[in-house]
Amino acid sequence: MAKEFTEDDDALLAELGVEVEEKKAQYRTPREERIIAGFEEIQRFYEEHGRAPQHGEDRDIFERLYAVRLDRICDQPDCRDLVEPIDHQGLLAASVLSSSPEADELDDDALLAELGIEAEAPPITELKHVRTSAEKKAAEEIANRDKCEDFEEFKPLFDQVQSDLDSGLRKTRPFEMKADIEQGRFFIVGGQKAYVAEMGETTITEQGRTDARLRVIFDNGTESNMLMRSLQRALNKDEAGRRITEPDPGPLFAQDTIEGDEASGTIYVLRSKSDHPTVVENRDLIHKIGVTNMSVSKRIAGARLQPTFMMADVEIVATYELFNINCTKLENLIHRIFEPARLDIEIMDRFGNPVVPREWFLVPLFVVDEAVERIKDGTIADFTYDPNAAALKPQASHREENR
Repeated sequence: MAKEFTEDDDALLAELGVEVEEKKAQYRTPREERIIAGFEEIQRFYEEHGRAPQHGEDRDIFERLYAVRLDRICDQPDCRDLVEPIDHQGLLAASVLSSSPEADELDDDALLAELGIEAEAPPITELKHVRTSAEKKAAEEIANRDKCEDFEEFKPLFDQVQSDLDSGLRKTRPFEMKADIEQGRFFIVGGQKAYVAEMGETTITEQGRTDARLRVIFDNGTESNMLMRSLQRALNKDEAGRRITEPDPGPLFAQDTIEGDEASGTIYVLRSKSDHPTVVENRDLIHKIGVTNMSVSKRIAGARLQPTFMMADVEIVATYELFNINCTKLENLIHRIFEPARLDIEIMDRFGNPVVPREWFLVPLFVVDEAVERIKDGTIADFTYDPNAAALKPQASHREENR
């Protein structure tokens, strides 16, 4: 390894008659310093989010600005050459060149103008106000994340949500402070999709507001056990914060099934292997009934870690493939029909908090089979479940109409 000479070494070499090459001071123009500083901001974004900044109206304004800035740097050879030695993350190679005209100056006002945003406000680096302690805590909880060890279980959910957004089945809406944060809901915060995978016991704050500890999974493979109020504040503070709507139900059934139609999903029936006394006593009658648009094996992966599966492994009792049916609307309908037999059981989640799983029912398997047949012939909406008779019965309104 070559030894770097100090000034004392240089003096000694000179006394020995060894010629020492004079070191040249490195000088950069103000423009070059600005370009390097701007690129370092992009690198910090990459370190925080694990990806390069991306374009899109649903993205945070800073991310959009960084994305345009990166395109501009890649477009201009002198800029690329300047930052290439410090590009240890491969941002230049990964970036797609923009088709926008080249610019002589990479100032933020010009970039904001390209985004169609008027730069009337103070510079983005100027301190506008001092954050409250609550805002600081919310920001810290959003920033302090751990690696999600079971992210493979959640990745299909994020993929499906993106597909729903692309197809228009779901939409994004500005987040309002009063908007509900519930288990199973999706949001966009800090430019990333966030999924509320678990919600602990609801508590009351000193201000008399409800709060709860959440397990929030982010689409970059990280997670955070933040408070519900912290997520609300982060979404409310984020100008680009969004809630992702539930799928638009649309028609429950397509008019006709034609050759080439693909399955919309699967109705699945599960039994729990839990050692809870109520489950042990009624194991053959207690079933989880749901609808999924992913493979059932993926849906139940890691069941023993999830409250919805009663923190226990499960066995697949029956599956029924569906065609041209909206999964969410159908599942809601099935749960409404079997509501009288919904299991009322309390278990502890992995945080030690009591939870009540909502998709388990005391229903014999043969009744589920009958319900599926009525789904196929389109008459299921006319029936409800009678727990005393352990049978599907026509709803009262339909009986009166037939008299």
